[in-house]
Amino acid sequence: MYGGKQVAKGDTIFLFASENQGGPGLIASGIVTSVQPTAKMKGIARQAPRVSITVKCTALAKRQLGRSELKGFSNWNDGRPETELNFKLYRQATNKIIGISDEATAFLHKLF
Repeated sequence: MYGGKQVAKGDTIFLFASENQGGPGLIASGIVTSVQPTAKMKGIARQAPRVSITVKCTALAKRQLGRSELKGFSNWNDGRPETELNFKLYRQATNKIIGISDEATAFLHKLF
């Protein structure tokens, strides 16, 4: 979803603890150390590509960034990195790996 299936070893990643499962949102950044495709589940017609990744943590977030901080950024065409993150992370409440723009990456780096 949103480019997540292209994740590769060596990629920088930002980790968000799922707020739907009690997590606070952005918690850390890291480097992907391994990627393994996950087999599709039998009996389900439409499935997003799935991968299992291993990540080495490189930094902990110093500022909170979650659904409540991004909620106001809902003008999907304004080009802001906050809006991109709100759209890709919170439009559908599922756990996911997403690809983000250089602008969103630069924005997230400021939170560490």
